[in-house]
Amino acid sequence: MTPAALDYVAASSLEETLDALADGDASVLAGGQSLVLDVIHRDGHCHRVVDINRVAEFAGLVEADGMLRVAPLVRHRTFETDAVGGGLGNLLRVVVSHIGHPPIRARGTMIGSLAYAHPAAEWPVVATILGAELDLVGPDGCRTVAAERFFTGPFSTVRRREELLAEVRLPLLPAGTGAGFAEQRLPQAKFAEAAAMAAVTVTDGLVSAAAIGLVNAGPCPIRARAAEDVLIGSTFCDAAITEAAEAAATLDAAPSGSESDQRRQRRALKVLARRALTQARDGW
Repeated sequence: MTPAALDYVAASSLEETLDALADGDASVLAGGQSLVLDVIHRDGHCHRVVDINRVAEFAGLVEADGMLRVAPLVRHRTFETDAVGGGLGNLLRVVVSHIGHPPIRARGTMIGSLAYAHPAAEWPVVATILGAELDLVGPDGCRTVAAERFFTGPFSTVRRREELLAEVRLPLLPAGTGAGFAEQRLPQAKFAEAAAMAAVTVTDGLVSAAAIGLVNAGPCPIRARAAEDVLIGSTFCDAAITEAAEAAATLDAAPSGSESDQRRQRRALKVLARRALTQARDGW
């Protein structure tokens, strides 16, 4: 039997968007890089697509009060430029170069990636390790959720279907923050099998702040706090990097599968964390 056609709504304002989402039977179209595939395979379980590309207020990217405010239509490729400065800009430029390929980065959006919550996606881990805040707007108004509480599992978040993920706020980082990213990806794969990222600030020769994340290393994005604790106060030497990478792989990572699969993934994550941290130290 031929599946029923989807309704299509081209919203022109926040109010029209929320009206179209109100019955919980719709999906939002911004870049469409994941949604279109779901529609083709009928995996989205919705009967309406709400296109928000005409909503001018959804295109904002603003630095204010120590935060970078990202709206729903800010494309991945925006972060390839100098649109964001300082340490946060360094991290975003390092990470975005690993997302898909140029056509994907030209259409896909950061907020779309956060809402989709793919376990191997990069932006959910960035939001988690930086302690980002996410605004969800729905019939009952706006609620703010910390990134670490937003993701509940693979392709799963606390967002209700009638809500719009309307903004993410990322804290700005000091200009002296080094950033690194390393991944293990099969040549033909769309997503990395595993990856690690790091943003590390050195003050007066010692690590004063560290944010380390693991991609596809558990059911939710992982902030490697044990690894961060190893680095804080160190001279960011090779020994500290090796110890932090070991902690990330053995204490922070939560791989699934058989014991041999888990051992293999932990070995990969240890190597990737060490590479990301070395890049963060030597790249700035």
